[in-house]
Amino acid sequence: MNVQAYIQNLLAGKSQVKNENQSVEKMKRIMEKLGNPQDNLKYIHVTGTNGKGSVIEMLNSILVNSNLKVGKFISPHLVCYNERISINGEYIKDKEIQEIFEEVQSIIEKENIELNFFEFFTLIAILYFCKQKVDIVLMEVGFGGLYDSTNMIHPMISVISSIGYDHMQVLGNTLEEIAKQKAGIIKENSETVYMEQKPNIDDIIEKTCKEKHNILHMVQQSEIKNQRFENDREIFDYKQYHDIEVNLKGSKQIQNAALVLECCDILNQKGYHLTEEAIKNGLKTVIHKARFEVIHQNPTMIFDGGHNEQAIENLKESIELYYKNAKKIYVISVLKSKDYHKIIEDILDKDNVYIFTNGNDKKLFADKHLMYEYAKKLNDKAEIYEMDLKEAIQFCKNRMNHVSFVIGSFYVYDDIKKFLKII
Repeated sequence: MNVQAYIQNLLAGKSQVKNENQSVEKMKRIMEKLGNPQDNLKYIHVTGTNGKGSVIEMLNSILVNSNLKVGKFISPHLVCYNERISINGEYIKDKEIQEIFEEVQSIIEKENIELNFFEFFTLIAILYFCKQKVDIVLMEVGFGGLYDSTNMIHPMISVISSIGYDHMQVLGNTLEEIAKQKAGIIKENSETVYMEQKPNIDDIIEKTCKEKHNILHMVQQSEIKNQRFENDREIFDYKQYHDIEVNLKGSKQIQNAALVLECCDILNQKGYHLTEEAIKNGLKTVIHKARFEVIHQNPTMIFDGGHNEQAIENLKESIELYYKNAKKIYVISVLKSKDYHKIIEDILDKDNVYIFTNGNDKKLFADKHLMYEYAKKLNDKAEIYEMDLKEAIQFCKNRMNHVSFVIGSFYVYDDIKKFLKII
């Protein structure tokens, strides 16, 4: 079968996720038939409700600056599937996906294994990185940790960036339950980097590390000093590192960068020889698309794919930091699987403009009229509209004295970029 046809088949309805260990077990079965090639790779495994993508990109930038061959596995993709799998910034080619698929197709069929979309790309990524003999793999968890298909690896370092409410139908309804899922990536005789949060959450991470004989490196907020914003960059000190510049906007990026610096120290202890110059250059030049990204100037338009309660709070903090006094427009598209009520409640006030859309697919996104009605019910004094996505972007371009924020989903990123070129 052609791999594109296979992928489309997966997208057509075989991507359901259940709260059981099936993804990990499926991966292990396939890998065992292949001789467990995944054991030949060195991994940094990253999870977190928010921030894991930023941590991955910062680490990637530093490691590439250190002349290492770096495999990177991320999700979601913004434009094409290939973005999920890359080596030193070069995406895997369709031909390479096809070749690996042909090698494992008979095993998948013989074992009667049905892979969902994410599991398929996890499998392709690991086998591709093995073939290419990368020095290190940065592997981002899809969601959760314990039951995620990436969790069949044994990492050098596990990173837990943040713990908040998301995917609650699978991960649990309390932060403690969610923390146990995230802690699932902590492995025996390895090391974990984690940012201190609430004591009850910290206790779960500490207990898991102790049970797994895992060395915990807990980043303390008090160790982050001299935070400031200069020349469009976040700047701070952390332990022996001074005047660290981070080329990512967002109120939490300094915390993410501190996690990364802690990882760098561990890697240096393991013999990777990351110089301070490479570390600083990596953070100073890092790029992370679709996360508080300025996608248009005059008027300013910013895209942020945050789609849960914690992400919206982070977004609000960033807007307060950078655009406190600006007139604002929010273009909001929310997947049906998310709670749009909470997002609207968190972002709505009478002083800004709000446009609700059906995203780029009425079947996948919450109904714009229902969101409009709910917003009106909460605040009938705000300027609120319902529009198609393209119409909403045109509206923003015509409001020269406003800053626009396109939020709620990563899946409209490609369409927004196309609209901006043709409008």
